[in-house]
Amino acid sequence: MHAASEVARLAAQVALSFATRGFSVDLKSDGSPVTEADRAAERAAREWIEQRFPDDGIHGEEFGAVRAEAPRQWLIDPIDGTKSFVRGVPLWGTLIAIRAGDDVLAGAAVLSLGEDLICAAPGHGTWWNGSRCRVSGVDKLNQALVLTTDDTCRARPECRPGWERVQRQAAISRTWGDCYGYFLVATGRAEAMMDPRLSAWDAACFVPIIEEAGGRVTGWDGSPGAFAGSLVATNAGIAAELRELLRPSDADGVDAHA
Repeated sequence: MHAASEVARLAAQVALSFATRGFSVDLKSDGSPVTEADRAAERAAREWIEQRFPDDGIHGEEFGAVRAEAPRQWLIDPIDGTKSFVRGVPLWGTLIAIRAGDDVLAGAAVLSLGEDLICAAPGHGTWWNGSRCRVSGVDKLNQALVLTTDDTCRARPECRPGWERVQRQAAISRTWGDCYGYFLVATGRAEAMMDPRLSAWDAACFVPIIEEAGGRVTGWDGSPGAFAGSLVATNAGIAAELRELLRPSDADGVDAHA
């Protein structure tokens, strides 16, 4: 947990150094933006890991995988929320996770322009700027704040009916998305955050962060969350009610049993 936190702080500092002096923006093959800051921050994280854990694998968003067969792997998302970063919106963060197989050993994220560090490891709690934190105690969806990155569910349109059911039942819904939404759930300021499609480097660090704070993490379909390709994070109180609403129905026009 301490190592993941140190890497996250280092990479976030590199990213922030670009935010104050400008940077170039390119488009990836999928049309999403990538900047000089993304690449520089990931290089800094990789160098730190290589110097201290040379036998570990590394898998980052910008430069792919090395030592993919190593028992322990580091996952790096140097800037999660690059679209926000490019626009100067502070709802982005730097994410680091350490995994062994399907188990996430530790996760750390730096957010709020470097002001917030949240980290966790199984059995060791979730720590926000040095103090333990917990998910909220709200136990009814009609009292909950629910979040998603894209309420059109453009990446998986078949998930939109489930999101709309959740949105209608919730007290408040917002698109305070990407990593910032999961951070708000872990610190008790929102009750749910969900994305129908995420890569492992987007999701993995939040599994121990949410669970050690008392929350629940799954994929959109209820499967184990870190590597399901999607993520739904909630407090414990609304976990069952929300996931029932996400379940496909015949009325959605998709296969309810898929």
